[in-house]
Amino acid sequence: MSPFDFGGEPDRLIHEPARLKIMTVLSVAEEADFTYLMHETGLTRGNLSVQLTRLEEAGYIRIAKTFVGRVPRTTAALTPAGADAFAAYRMYLKRLLDATN
Repeated sequence: MSPFDFGGEPDRLIHEPARLKIMTVLSVAEEADFTYLMHETGLTRGNLSVQLTRLEEAGYIRIAKTFVGRVPRTTAALTPAGADAFAAYRMYLKRLLDATN
């Protein structure tokens, strides 16, 4: 086995920087609302919305839309499949970085 065999390719859906930021935030939070995600990731409202949709379509996150009084509230949380995919992505990066020591 080559010291540069990192176990395949990274998950390209997670590998994209904006989605990686979202997945990272959601990996440490039970759930996060849209405004919090926008603040933590530095993404624009439109970009965050597009990236959340892509992650939801892949089954990596669950989106819930509710109202607090009359104000709409959108929250996101990792699904079990999303948590597994993120853990596998982290392992890929760890193997990659360990190979440079």
